[in-house]
Formats: sequence, C-alpha cells, structure tokens
Amino acid sequence: MINSDYLKNLNKAQKEAVMHLDGPLLIVAGAGSGKTKVLTSRIANIIKEKKAFPNQILAVTFTNKAAKEMQNRVSHILGSAAIGLSWLGTFHSICAKLLRKHASAANLNSNFTIVDTDDQIRLIKNICKAENIDIKQLAPRFILAIIDRWKNKGYYPSEVIINKKDIYEKTILPLYKIYQQKLTDLNSCDFGDLILHTVKILENYPDIRQIYSNNFKYILVDEYQDTNFIQSKWLNLLSEKNKNLCCVGDDDQSIYSWRGAEIKNFLEFDQVYENTKVIRLEQNYRSSQNILSVASNLISNNQNRVGKTLTTTMEEGDLVKLNCFKNGKDEAVGISDEIEKKLKKKYSFNNMAILVRAIFQTREFEERFLKIGMPYRILGGTKFYERAEIKDCVAYLRLIHQEKDDLAFERVVNNPKRSIGDTTLKTVHEFAKKNYLSLERSSIKMIEKNLIKPKTKIGLGFFLNSLNKWRNDLLIKKVSHIKLLQIVLDESGYSAMLKNKKDVDNENRLENIKELLSAMKEFDNLESFLEHVSLATSIDQEWDGEKVNMMTMHAAKGLEFDVVFLPGWEEGLFPHQKSIEEKGQNGLEEERRLAYVGITRAKKKAIISFSMNRFYQGDWIDSIASRFIEELPEKHLEKNSFFDEEAEEVDDFDFNQDFELEEGTRSPGWIRYQKKIK
Repeated sequence: MINSDYLKNLNKAQKEAVMHLDGPLLIVAGAGSGKTKVLTSRIANIIKEKKAFPNQILAVTFTNKAAKEMQNRVSHILGSAAIGLSWLGTFHSICAKLLRKHASAANLNSNFTIVDTDDQIRLIKNICKAENIDIKQLAPRFILAIIDRWKNKGYYPSEVIINKKDIYEKTILPLYKIYQQKLTDLNSCDFGDLILHTVKILENYPDIRQIYSNNFKYILVDEYQDTNFIQSKWLNLLSEKNKNLCCVGDDDQSIYSWRGAEIKNFLEFDQVYENTKVIRLEQNYRSSQNILSVASNLISNNQNRVGKTLTTTMEEGDLVKLNCFKNGKDEAVGISDEIEKKLKKKYSFNNMAILVRAIFQTREFEERFLKIGMPYRILGGTKFYERAEIKDCVAYLRLIHQEKDDLAFERVVNNPKRSIGDTTLKTVHEFAKKNYLSLERSSIKMIEKNLIKPKTKIGLGFFLNSLNKWRNDLLIKKVSHIKLLQIVLDESGYSAMLKNKKDVDNENRLENIKELLSAMKEFDNLESFLEHVSLATSIDQEWDGEKVNMMTMHAAKGLEFDVVFLPGWEEGLFPHQKSIEEKGQNGLEEERRLAYVGITRAKKKAIISFSMNRFYQGDWIDSIASRFIEELPEKHLEKNSFFDEEAEEVDDFDFNQDFELEEGTRSPGWIRYQKKIK
C-alpha cells in the first residue's frame, strides 16, 4: 500500500517539482530546502501515477549513506512497492551492476575484481620499479591522481592528449597504458573504470545503449552540481530516449572542483537539454532569517550562478556575530569562553561546530580545549597530534630525549627508508629481549659484533650516529627544541622525503609540521613540550559523551548544527591564496561558495571571526580581514568591541577596491585600521 500522505507536507515549489513528471527538470534546491523529501516524493508519485514500474526508475546519489537514506524514505512511502527499486544507488554501484552484465565489451569477465587504493598503489609501485621510475620523485598517489583525472575526462590511454605545460604528464602517460593493461590482465578495474568502461560501452554499442535508454523512463540525480564530465556523459547517454532526466542540486554549494566536479554541468543544463523546466526550492527549513540573509548577500557576489533567494518561516533569530581578535590564540580563547560561559547552558556540545578552511587551524583550538578540559572531536580528519607526520616528528624528539623509548625507535628507524626491513627489526628485537637491552643499544651491539647485513648496516649506522649528534646538539650545544626539530627533519631526510615526493597530500603534511614548530615555541624546553603532547594524547582517549565538533568546511557539507563558529576569515587563508592563484575568478567564486556552505550549516547562531595577527610558519604575520567580510550585510551583523569606538575614528575604506592588490601587499585602509587599534 502506498502512503498517500506524501504530498501533504510539501510547499508549493516542492509540490510542483514532484508533480512535473515529463521532460528534463532542473531543481535548484537551496540549502536546507528539503531536496531529499522532493526526490523521494517524486519517485513515489511516478509509481502512483503509473508512469513507470519501479525497475524503470534510475535514482543516483553520491554516497552510500545518501542512497540508504533515500531507500528508507521511499520504502516508508511505497511499502512493498519499493522492493522493485533495483536501480537506486551511487554512480559507482550502478555502473558496477551494468558493467558486470556487459563485462566482455570491456575485455573483462563478469566476476572482475574492483581494486581499492592500497591495491592501486601496490600496482603502480611495481610498474614504477619495472620502468625505473623513482617513487621518491614521483609518488604513486600523484600518478594515480593524474590517471583518475584522465578517466574523469573520459580518456583511455590512447585518447589522452598531453598538456605540454605539465612536466609530469609525459612521464605518467606510458605508466597509465601499462597500468590499464595490467588491470585488464588481472580481470580488475578501479573506481574510475566503473564509470569510464560503462560510458565507453554505451557509446560503442548502440544496441546496449538502446536497451537501457528505453528501460529507464525516469532518471533522478542528487547533488548534480558535484558531477564531473564522465558522470554527466553517462546520464546523457542513458536519458537519450525518454529525456525524463531530473537533476537536483545547488550551484551555490559546488565546492569540489579539486575532485573533478564541473559546475558548468549544472549551469548549462538547460542548454544541453531542450525544453528544460527549472524549479527553485527557496524555502529553507533549517536556519533563521538573519543567517540566511547574510549567506544570500554573500553568495550574490558570484557571477556564475543560477540565482535564488532563500526565505524561511522561522523567526529572524540572533544577528550573525562578527568578531575581530588580536591574534589566533585569542580567537581560540574567545570561542572557548563563549562556549563555556554562554552557549553550553542552552545548547549541547554535539550541536556546536567549529568549521575551518584548512585542517591545520584546529591546532590552536585543540590546545585551548585540552587546557580547559572541554571535550571535542575532529570529524573528517585526524586530531593534530595523531596525524602521522606529527607523530613521526614527536617520535624523533622522544627518542633523542629518552634512548630507551623503543616505540619511538620502531617508528622512525626506517622513516624515511634506510634499508632497515622487518626482518632486521625482528632480529634486533630478539637480541634486545635476550640481552635485556633497548632496541637502540641492541642495534649498536649488533653492529659491533657484525650481526647486521652490510647494506642494512650502512643505514642503521647512519641513523644511530645521527641520534648521537642530535643529542649532542641538544645537551652540549644547547640548541633549542624548535631548532633541534628543524635540524632533525633536514639531516634525517624527512623534509626532503616530503618535498621531493610529488604527492597531493604532502603539502598538507608540510603545513602541519610548520604548525607544530609554531606550537613548540610556547614551551620552554623539549621536556615540557613532550609532557604536553603525552597528556594531550592520553586525555583525548578518556573523553566520552558530548563533544564540540571540529572539521573543515568541505567536510561539513550536508551537516547542520545549532551553533556554528567560522574562524580564520583572513586573506590568503580564506579565500585561500592557492585557490585564487590556480583558478583566478573561478577559484574565488568557489571559495565564496564554501563560505556560503559554512554559514548555512548554522540553524540558530553563526559566529564569524578573524584575527589581526596570526602565528604562521614560525613567525607573526599581520593578517588582512577576508574580502568576504565586506560582503556581509551590516544590518544582520553584531560586532564585538574591536569594532567600536576605535574603529569608528578610522577613515572608511573600500575592501573591494583595497584588496585588488598583488600578493604580499596590504590594504591602505586596513593598515590605518590596524595602527589605530594597536
């Protein structure tokens, strides 16, 4: 039995989107506007109106979680009729299903294996070894990122046209050819292949394309703004016959271009599909009016957008707070104080979030929260002192401080690689156990007794000599603990390993290490710093129950909280300088969309902040308030004391004019403002 109440609680625009069944439809669904309800109600309506059987409906999402949520909601409405919805899932799961039916067309057997990231890396490493490619210079993850980019563009190896400006593509293309052949030989495919192979089959075999194009009378797609070229092409081929393609999304929340998402798929939808009906869902069911007004005013500065105006039936709510702090540390203290003294009485920790642009920003908040005993969790990331590169650095320092620290010894003895394998470590362990020695002391004894293989002896000897030298630097030469870590990173080869290895993740690792060096300046010596770290990691494990949430704005998409803090709104950090340098105006607009996503995660309170000085990469730097702050509407803002009497005496300045400057220069108005309030 179908629950006929599925239309009852829909607003006018939602109902129109559910009832309009024939032809291409673009639903521009603003933040918190109930798009999942519309999609599920639309599926129910198609079946109720006998427009199609359940197995003639294709519904596509981006995540398994979203697919499961949609399946549950549809089942609630349709009851047993939902059992026939066999084509509801993610892009990859549906393509895998299609590919298994027609595997021979892609030179595969139907029982092909889908390889994971570890398998891919292992395969690339083997190929690089055979082709004499140094993976220290060209990391497997980077090679795979380029290959994935080509697959997202719809290119098999024979179809790739090399970008002459990219010095790596010429080297990687031959590896792509070998990699792809190896996958075929192994009767395997990676995630990129699932869609690429399926699209190629649909393109090259008209009879197969006709079967599915005829069968799928209605196609529904969630988060369409996040589709890439190959996904859009797949949908185009499958909707060829019936043209009943309904895409739901929000161009103002397109923030994944770095993953290959192309916003033009959304913006040009009505140009690709003739007679497209466009319906806007502008009724927000999440945030107060003040929050929506601030977000809408900000995003209106973007030129490449469909455009919409969000409204809410909720009360106006609190003004959006805008706080200016002297420095980043004060910002962390100010936010923690507001939570402790005002907000925790009214809201649970679980309903509060701190959303940052870059994950390294969490460090100052973690330090502060640990100090005052406020529980927190890192979502979509790892706590600062639990990140691999930070644990590596701390392990080096622990071992220098305490030679019996076998756990630290194990972590760094072959990091970076020194030809010290598991077999050698096992032998050292056995010797240590037998002779009641530490691993370091055992290694020294075994070298003296010539019990280590010659090649391994060189690497192990270098490591042991370096430890002695570093201890001498610390104890005899009285080198500071900050300088000591810099020396260790250079002389161990760890810095070179990260810098020379072309890897999509290594830039973040280097940023985190710079943040660690900054954090160490707050401690008088190595011992006090190591004590702080050990307490930080042990206290973390004891917390249970409610916790303040910390994450990047990217990780927060799709989530909502009563209270949202948005710190670090400063030029260079947000909008991020790299994004603007690499993509120009398009990069700036994506950063602004990210700001929009951040603000609209808040239901009741949004607090934006920036600091005038930030301790970054070992130095204090003067910060410039983000250009986005000038785009926030004054009447919906409440500013803290830094904006009061002192600021009023400063000449007005135009952010839009002042910030069109080269990197490194300062806005004249902002310099006057800083001088006055300092």
